[in-house]
Amino acid sequence: METVRAKKSLGQNFLKDENVLKTIADSFDTNEKDVIIEIGPGMGALTKYLVKKSGKLVCYELDERMKDYLNGYESEKCHVIYDDFLKRDIKEDIGDYEHLYVIANLPYYITTSILEHILNSEVVVSGMTILIQKEVALRFTAQPKSKEYGYFTVYLKHFFDATILCDVAPSAFVPAPKVTSSVVKMTRKEHVEDINVQKLQKFLMDAFKQKRKTLKNNLKSCDWKAICSFLEKMGYSENVRAEEISYEDYVKLLEKV
Repeated sequence: METVRAKKSLGQNFLKDENVLKTIADSFDTNEKDVIIEIGPGMGALTKYLVKKSGKLVCYELDERMKDYLNGYESEKCHVIYDDFLKRDIKEDIGDYEHLYVIANLPYYITTSILEHILNSEVVVSGMTILIQKEVALRFTAQPKSKEYGYFTVYLKHFFDATILCDVAPSAFVPAPKVTSSVVKMTRKEHVEDINVQKLQKFLMDAFKQKRKTLKNNLKSCDWKAICSFLEKMGYSENVRAEEISYEDYVKLLEKV
């Protein structure tokens, strides 16, 4: 069977390093009642490991050229959906589950859109292991007061504890990307704050709207006096910037807006 030529328009870079593939696949233990989602399986390099794990595997592939490679995995255990993941109703697609995991080599150009779609859907994800651009991985795992720390860092922190498992060189892919990649593992927190996540997301997007400006300038539509008073009690100055504030303190601030 001939190798499918990667489409740049779909952000296709096929991972060929078996050690990295095994690291990704083995990142979570699963049981028979669990569901694994793989986004962009391509020719099945990672799929061949995921299908051996306990539980059901649901793959989303936009490129129908991959059917010749993926049809062999179709079974009661594995189902491949040929459609745009961002347009799918995940809950309807996967059915019942005990734990849900996302394990995938994601297209770099829509990484954030994919994660937003997952987090804003009606499913509860126990963990994610994703291969993404290193620059993005650093943002997802950043700490306050660092230049990488941003809106999505804090939003992810609401759900998960994230860590970088390893970096992956361009030579591990076909074709080789121009950037270094990283495998990021996200494990759902034991306690997720019971707050309106849509409100949290909107608040964080406003707070980080212009990173060079102070929080005061970015939150002009809010009651700044109430926010400022609360910030001072938590030890922040009136001129604090969004990247200086921790996730925990953003949750407290959310109660004031």
